[in-house]
Amino acid sequence: MLFILSIFLKDPYKSLREEIDQLSMQQIQEMYVVKKKLKVLEEELLLDEQVMPQMMNTSKSPAPSPKPEKKEIHDIIKNQVLVLSKQGLSIDQIARQSSLTAEEVEIILSSTSLKGDYYA
Repeated sequence: MLFILSIFLKDPYKSLREEIDQLSMQQIQEMYVVKKKLKVLEEELLLDEQVMPQMMNTSKSPAPSPKPEKKEIHDIIKNQVLVLSKQGLSIDQIARQSSLTAEEVEIILSSTSLKGDYYA
């Protein structure tokens, strides 16, 4: 009788687990935004260091333009995108929540569905 009763009872820790999951996702998002801003600042500092010697140089040769680097997206962010997609959110909503562009979200979704790596 207790066994049958235990099947129908709610899990008292389910809401706590969901809150912890939400906090973890929020922390991951915030860390990603901070790292993104830090990377931009580092690039600006590097550009400033490269421009200063060139400005002091008397020659009028044009400065070589830095090549844009391909942005590496962490697996945790990819997993977050997949989970949000499974929940039925639109690409724009996923992009806002994960601090990515809509194009990056589309690339993640298409690449993981092609690979068969749809894990969440």
